[in-house]
Amino acid sequence: MNIRSAIIKRKSVRTYKEEPVPRELMEKISSYIKTVDAPFNTGMRFKIIDPDALEPGIKLGTYGVIKGAKTYLCAVAKKEPRMEENLGYVFEKIILYITSLGLGTCWLGGTFKRKKFEKAVNLEEDEFVPVVTPIGFAREEKSTLDKAMATTAGSRNRKDWSELFFDMDFSTPLKKDRAGMFSECLEMVRIAPSATNRQPWRIIRDGNYYHFFLCRTPGYRRILGFDIQRLDIGIAMCHFESTLIELCGSGKWCDIKPDVACPENTEYIISYMANV
Repeated sequence: MNIRSAIIKRKSVRTYKEEPVPRELMEKISSYIKTVDAPFNTGMRFKIIDPDALEPGIKLGTYGVIKGAKTYLCAVAKKEPRMEENLGYVFEKIILYITSLGLGTCWLGGTFKRKKFEKAVNLEEDEFVPVVTPIGFAREEKSTLDKAMATTAGSRNRKDWSELFFDMDFSTPLKKDRAGMFSECLEMVRIAPSATNRQPWRIIRDGNYYHFFLCRTPGYRRILGFDIQRLDIGIAMCHFESTLIELCGSGKWCDIKPDVACPENTEYIISYMANV
């Protein structure tokens, strides 16, 4: 399965079959995690947890959001500059690989008992657990809460290109026919997951540079002890670069803030210099 197929196939799975993931698949996931390159140098590690194998007294919980899952992948990070973008990029790449194996996942940034998960991963100094995902086989029949959350999130509703992508500045929407091969990269960004489906990314094309901005949703700034919408930007970065590489392009991330007027609540994050 290529990256674009995995992006299209991926969805939030909250109801799982009560059966363990085969050992060979878990070994593949563990091996893959070791190979993922990160765009920035921040401290992070990942731990796979079997809730049934934990010490007595450690009971993981997701406030009823996840049903039937037997395995969780926990992201463990240090609070450093660029942590959120870095983690969003890497964790999404791992999730897309898990998707390619025919397994379900679900980004959890707030609806899990953080202290219980942190105890399960044996935190080191300055570490915390910002996000986790269950791993397992999706059950066809969803729980009532799962159905309600999917409807509330509106996960299949996506903003139009004219709201997300721009040409040279924020006054000129970027049309697909002017984006060339990058139209596919941007479309994969457009359908990326984000907290409550806010799609906070905005991208300006400037020649071979693609400038990533964050359009903040009021009330989301560090409400969970970290900047969840910067994490969303990391997910968008992952979809953009991974798709470009699959299309035989390349490039690098760099700080080249363009001299453009930004709309309200919008801030520059990072740029991608493409080599095509």
